[in-house]
Amino acid sequence: MQWYHYVEGFLAGLFLANFVPHFVHGISGDPFPTPFAKPPGKGLSSPTLNVLWAFLNLVAGYFLARTARVFSGESVSLMVFFSGIVVISIFMSKRFADKEKQ
Repeated sequence: MQWYHYVEGFLAGLFLANFVPHFVHGISGDPFPTPFAKPPGKGLSSPTLNVLWAFLNLVAGYFLARTARVFSGESVSLMVFFSGIVVISIFMSKRFADKEKQ
């Protein structure tokens, strides 16, 4: 595999993990921060916008995972993919810990 496959795999993990909170909040009818809120990433966006943002993340993650050959059976590729999930999950847990205080 080429070096850029690992970058794509890492980004696939980021996008696919970012899909989850936006989708869950969106289908639950709860507002949640998106990059389109005012201020970006801090203000709350509508549930519909969160569902749309979630599906954009899902599509991007899916195509990145396919081009990166994440599931080709190579252990390093999977570790890079899961490290992307861990990184964005920790970042989001810290970033959105006090979203109700905005």
